[in-house]
Amino acid sequence: MAQEIKLTDLLPQVVGAISALKDSYGNFEVHSSQQADMAKVQGVLLELTDRLENNFPYFHPNYAGQMLKPPHPVAIAAYLATMMINPNNHSIDGGPATTMMEREVLRDMANMFGYPEQFLGHLTWSGTTANLEALWIGREIHPGKGIAHSKDSHYTHSRMSEVLNIESIGIQTDEFGRMDLNHLETELAKGQIGTVVATLGTTGLGAIDPLADIIPLARRYGARVHVDTAYGGFFKLIENHLDADGARHFAAIAQSDSVVVDPHKHGLQPYGCGAVFFSDITIGRFYKHDSPYTYFASDDLHFGEIQLECSRAGASAAALWATLKVFPLTEDGLGKVLLAGRNAALNWHSLLEKSDVLSPYQKPELDIIAYLPNASSMSQLDHMSHELFLRAADGDRKDQIHLATYVVKPEALRARGFKLNEDAQQARIMRSVLMKPEQEHWVGNLHTHLEALTKQLIGEN
Repeated sequence: MAQEIKLTDLLPQVVGAISALKDSYGNFEVHSSQQADMAKVQGVLLELTDRLENNFPYFHPNYAGQMLKPPHPVAIAAYLATMMINPNNHSIDGGPATTMMEREVLRDMANMFGYPEQFLGHLTWSGTTANLEALWIGREIHPGKGIAHSKDSHYTHSRMSEVLNIESIGIQTDEFGRMDLNHLETELAKGQIGTVVATLGTTGLGAIDPLADIIPLARRYGARVHVDTAYGGFFKLIENHLDADGARHFAAIAQSDSVVVDPHKHGLQPYGCGAVFFSDITIGRFYKHDSPYTYFASDDLHFGEIQLECSRAGASAAALWATLKVFPLTEDGLGKVLLAGRNAALNWHSLLEKSDVLSPYQKPELDIIAYLPNASSMSQLDHMSHELFLRAADGDRKDQIHLATYVVKPEALRARGFKLNEDAQQARIMRSVLMKPEQEHWVGNLHTHLEALTKQLIGEN
């Protein structure tokens, strides 16, 4: 029977089990250098929890700002249990059990994307590292050629291009924040692009680049296609609930050369847990290296042989493995969590369309929604958005609503039908990430509160 899972109910089981495992190897006395005064330890932990008060309530549905949400208690319990042993998934001998768990979750995620049975992939500390590896492979296959990505893509691509010492080529976006195919072809025709990055779920607007159309275009000009779906990847589980175009582009991931996804975003995991996959297993040749002291317990492939990172927590693999056993990669499993967030965004969009003082910036494709107070000029829009950001978060904790802002330019507003006095080169609008499934039935509270604040602001002008 399904019920709320509380961390306090799980900890005795896992701590007890791992403690018993340790005891089975025989008791030993902890070295004096690691002993400490219990009162001092408790004092330090008290200070820690006091200092953690200086955070926003990422766990609460009133937090609708950045891409932050707590990991599931199952993931926390599994991570803690594994960290009591602290395996290292760099090599099999450093973490035999968690290496097998990592292989299992990788197989399941690769299958979710429709990748071939013989793929290459591994978990990473972050989407940034995962993207770096994919772009590095692209550089090795097409030396001297650059990386094309939409101007709304994550800044990691331009940053990693600097690290790799290759050209970063920003492609214009259309009125929905998606990569512009005409501009992409113009740049591809110059013959200087080795990898095209398609983003399925931009971190600003949650826009979906037209991957199904990008792939044949890139192939025509001999370029690889890398899919950055660090944020949006798990929406593959509910692609049938997306708009037709969105579903078509998620289905096309199976034809890409590489793909990145971050379980620490929508996979209910703690930071940091990313993943990178390559559809061609032979790219493992680019990682080839040896170590005189690392790979000795098994003749099987060690993850350290196919990754740029070295030491990496086996606890990340264990936490993800346990979570996906409880919430499998199906529409009725983890997909329910994703669907609730998308429903929340669509629900809020509907409320915004009916508002007299707030307007949606564009229809959300995933679970990110942008919106703005009705203003007559760019400067007024910027002022009102900033004031809404501040006032919503003010007051008693139970009344606080934490939002985020997003910077737009006049041409972007014009493209979406907004006609403002362009007395400034840019302005902030409002942006909310609705990652927590509880927000499916909470957005009415958010909207009502924000609408009241907006009316108050308009009355002051």
